[in-house]
Amino acid sequence: MPTPTVLLLTPPLTQLNTPYPATAYLTGFLRGRGIEASQADLGIEMVLRIFSRSGLQALFEQVRGHKDELPGEARQMLAVEPAYLNAIEPVIEFLQGRNPSLALLLARPGFLPQGPRFAGHRGSAASSRALSEQDRAKRFATLYLEDLADLIQATVSPHFALSRYAEHIARAASSFETIIDAVAVPPTLTDQFMLESLWEHLERLNPSLVALTVPFPGNLYAAFRLAHSIKNRRPGITIALGGGYANTELRRLSDPRVFDYVDYVTLDDGERPLLSLIEYLAGTRPRQQLCRTFYRDKDRVVFANETSDREFSMGEVGCPTYSGLALGRYLTILDSTNPMHRLWSEGHWNKLTVAHGCYWKQCTFCDVGLNYISRYEMTPTDRLIQQIEQLIAETGRRGFHFVDEAAPPAALKALALALLERGITISWWGNIRFEEAFSPDLSRLLAASGCIAVTAGLEAASDRLLEKIKKGITVDQTALVAAAFKDAGILIHAYLMYGCPSETVQETVDSLERVRQLVAANLIQSAFWHRFTATAHSPIGLKPTAHGLRILGPEFQGFAENDLLHQDQRGKTPEWLGEGLRRSMLNYLEGSGLTLDIRQWFDHSVPKPRVSSAWVSRLLKGRIVEDDPRAERRFVWLGGQPVCEPVGRRTRLILPGRISDHSVTLSNQQAQWLDDLIRRSTPQNNPSRSYPLLREATTAFPVSAKEFETFLGSSSWKKVRTAGLLLV
Repeated sequence: MPTPTVLLLTPPLTQLNTPYPATAYLTGFLRGRGIEASQADLGIEMVLRIFSRSGLQALFEQVRGHKDELPGEARQMLAVEPAYLNAIEPVIEFLQGRNPSLALLLARPGFLPQGPRFAGHRGSAASSRALSEQDRAKRFATLYLEDLADLIQATVSPHFALSRYAEHIARAASSFETIIDAVAVPPTLTDQFMLESLWEHLERLNPSLVALTVPFPGNLYAAFRLAHSIKNRRPGITIALGGGYANTELRRLSDPRVFDYVDYVTLDDGERPLLSLIEYLAGTRPRQQLCRTFYRDKDRVVFANETSDREFSMGEVGCPTYSGLALGRYLTILDSTNPMHRLWSEGHWNKLTVAHGCYWKQCTFCDVGLNYISRYEMTPTDRLIQQIEQLIAETGRRGFHFVDEAAPPAALKALALALLERGITISWWGNIRFEEAFSPDLSRLLAASGCIAVTAGLEAASDRLLEKIKKGITVDQTALVAAAFKDAGILIHAYLMYGCPSETVQETVDSLERVRQLVAANLIQSAFWHRFTATAHSPIGLKPTAHGLRILGPEFQGFAENDLLHQDQRGKTPEWLGEGLRRSMLNYLEGSGLTLDIRQWFDHSVPKPRVSSAWVSRLLKGRIVEDDPRAERRFVWLGGQPVCEPVGRRTRLILPGRISDHSVTLSNQQAQWLDDLIRRSTPQNNPSRSYPLLREATTAFPVSAKEFETFLGSSSWKKVRTAGLLLV
């Protein structure tokens, strides 16, 4: 049998500004093995169909058919239908970056029809005036789209939102009956647009295998709607489903009715299961030897997992490709003016992985036993550089988002040095842990290589709770690491939790006070609170009683299993705390309310925080950075090449920098030693990647080791370090 042709689809809906990377990874992998593979993002295609003149005409026609049942806001929007129709194409062109000259027009008050979202925004008119014309136009254009999205959701498609689709259905899917019922309903208008895009791809490509990735709950309904439609019209096409949702939620799949819609469900990294499935369809592998794959056999769900096939290493998976995804069609929206928050919604980011899995893998709330966390492997640095260069050549974009669970400091250091050695300029960000290894010098090195931001989990800002959940960090350590990144000019977003097992209201209040101080000191620029959830595959979910929890449900009924309802028998954090935490953070992100007593954010009485109001300031004031000559660290120089000038019997070294120059005057021998050290520490001069060790410099110093220790405390040495001589 011939090798199947593959179409990889991302169902609605993920981000609007950049493709979700799963299909890009798998398409690159399959093409690297000579398999014909194509990809499409039906989410952005559906959105562009609805947000077009013809799409809005169809929307308003359907809305008009329910005129007597409409809320007042919808009737108001219907009354100015021509204004919405005339504005939609310019708005989309502007948000796609194709027509920036429209900014002044779109930012003019009254040009765009203003619905309820604009009314809610008028309270922040002063901050809106402070925006540039481009940003104000983006903000108004985003509000305009949000008004239309609200109209769609309230009238013709209750599933629709700008970044998710029918997410509520997936969150109640312990029984597959939920999906069956949802798909049995006639398609909504947005469903119809999604299906129109699907059929265009199927008719053009005629694939024999369609692979649907479901990264989030907000993609699940659309995946089964698509599968149902394919089964009805093209039953000869094989359908496989995988992705992050399947990996966490469908590990105990047992309902055979799932396979009325899809033929196979795969788990964990998709490369090996997908290749095994292609080999089976080509007749070169028995079905019983599929890899991490569910299928139905005689009305019984079977899980096949051929363990003799090893995982593909990070050096073997190939390079992602965005071929076929038309990056210029994606939309930049502006739902927050916070500079860190904007990274999620603005512009395209090429996605790569520094290391698979997590090197820590001890957090009790995390799926540490599942493949995506437990299998830890770094991508070889040379391979990562090759992927970076390949994606720059393919996309013309130099922005990179490293999508690691937690990028290891050693791997990021190697990447940064490789970028500097090769003179490759990129802008990049990624997820880390608040490790002490992220020293001020390493932070400066990452910044020099193009790092603009990091995201990291602080989770519970309480040392007692951090220890209980085995996070492996402290709040003081987090603040010091954040200070190192801040000094290097790197933005930080922190992930936060409340309601951890045994957490008290007092501890939640204390956590908010610490977060307030971190934001007020500009140590973190963005954060988000979510309520702790016990998940089925985490250490807490697997042994809830050991953590003081009683599981209340839901009862597993053959389909999804992940989030567990629980009762905390040792602590109590009521739901209403979440609204106060959310409200405070929305203000903090915009730089307001940072001097208010944090108790004012809550609708109910809460205790006074026990955290000193000077916690952060005292911690930063007490920072001491000293160079230990015995440390196993290497020198890296970030400045220009030194210029030596004789000054009497001494030598002045001018140390050029990009912003300003520094100079130190030393004895001739010391100046020669330092000049040699800097030249050997310069990445561009280092094809062998051999950077001098601090202890080697001690030996080479022209006087004694004891005098070298004295030199390390001198003002001249501090100048050199400030000028760009790092120890990493």
